[in-house]
Amino acid sequence: MKIISWNLLRLKGASLADVAALIRRERPDVLLMQEATAAIDSLAHEIGGFYARTPLPGRIHGLAAWSRDPFPRPPRLLWLPSGTIVKRICQIIDLGDFTLANVHLSHGQVLNRRQLRRVAAALPAHAAVLGDFNLIGPAWLPGFHDVGPRAPTHRAGDVLPLRIDRCLMRGLIATAPMVLGRGASDHHPIVIQLERAAALPEAA
Repeated sequence: MKIISWNLLRLKGASLADVAALIRRERPDVLLMQEATAAIDSLAHEIGGFYARTPLPGRIHGLAAWSRDPFPRPPRLLWLPSGTIVKRICQIIDLGDFTLANVHLSHGQVLNRRQLRRVAAALPAHAAVLGDFNLIGPAWLPGFHDVGPRAPTHRAGDVLPLRIDRCLMRGLIATAPMVLGRGASDHHPIVIQLERAAALPEAA
């Protein structure tokens, strides 16, 4: 399955038209979005497919997922350890053969690693975590491999290049990682092909 993850930059960034154009151009099976607002909620009407959005508590933006095929089950919400300002959540999407976790983690480098461990504990053996990690350096998530593209995906202050949009996976085979053009957002979309590694056990 071809998976894309993109932080849209809420009100100032990628529009509904930009997201629809990305889907038409890249033809992903699944698109995960961070900082998606209600303006993106017409995506399935615009381009077909299936869509679910989960706003962050008290925020106008949140996590959203678009799929070419129906979700086997509605995406579910997982609460994460939160900082003092923003309450963080994770959107968990069951795709049948494997599960995706869509995240927009905190900036604190201890806190975002705690959030990753909470996500990992909620996932089955065959799973991947994608999104805006706000993470500097290695993730240190036991059992998971960092398989996303190595190129920078964001520039802090439009100056310092950072690789904060990532993909961690376990029990899967990952190929063709790529960073796409940034477009209207301040983040580049990342792309990766994922498939289940059938020989691995069902539980980790």
